[in-house]
Amino acid sequence: MPAYFKSVWPPIVAVILFIAIWQGAVSLFHIEKWMLPAPSDIAREAATQAERLGMHASATIQLTLIGFAAGTAVGLLIAMVLHLVPFLKSALYPLLILSQNIPTIALAPLLLIWFGFGLLPKLITIILVCFFPVAVAAMDGLTRTDAAMMNYMRMAGAKRHQIFWKLELPHALPSVFSGVKIAATYSVMGAIIAEWIGADKGIGYYMMLQKSAYRTDRLFVAIMIIVALSLLLFLFIALLEKLLVRWRPQRR
Repeated sequence: MPAYFKSVWPPIVAVILFIAIWQGAVSLFHIEKWMLPAPSDIAREAATQAERLGMHASATIQLTLIGFAAGTAVGLLIAMVLHLVPFLKSALYPLLILSQNIPTIALAPLLLIWFGFGLLPKLITIILVCFFPVAVAAMDGLTRTDAAMMNYMRMAGAKRHQIFWKLELPHALPSVFSGVKIAATYSVMGAIIAEWIGADKGIGYYMMLQKSAYRTDRLFVAIMIIVALSLLLFLFIALLEKLLVRWRPQRR
């Protein structure tokens, strides 16, 4: 049996068993559809709403990708600046940590008041969710550069910017990708929160409509789409990491 298949089949079997138990429990205990729909009802509703869901999912994907790219760029920029300027790191790093104690859902209404109902407040919401794991992971990776290699480059006459671009940043890539993968899943959540606060399309907007109508089956469909988007984005970043960080030893 291939090693890849060995790592994949246990969660697949677990999911199939979970769905079967869910379907059987709903039928056995006669649970009302509005409270907990059966997986078959959710699948049927997904097929019925496919065109409408496609339109909303497209809007969420576009918002997620733009916000994720911007949040990743901001996180990397912050990490590089704080790493290269130790004084700024001492002054600002505690503030970055404190910023994560403010719930994003609480900031979103303020962003709407300040910036209106356009694209900007939604992007800022996603950036606030995404930048922190990227910045922290990148800073951690940059501080773990091999000391012997750094001393060797210094003795060879390398300048500070050469050491950064040729040694520190490449060495930090595994850590950077760890943060980016976390940010990838957070970006979908950030997009949904932004759409909850103010939007006229998107999966978050769709969920608000279905919540008001007590359409639990459609809410589950929206949740499945969110999970799928998060997983696909995570897998894309993992594939990109494999292509760019080939020198790292593979785990057995």
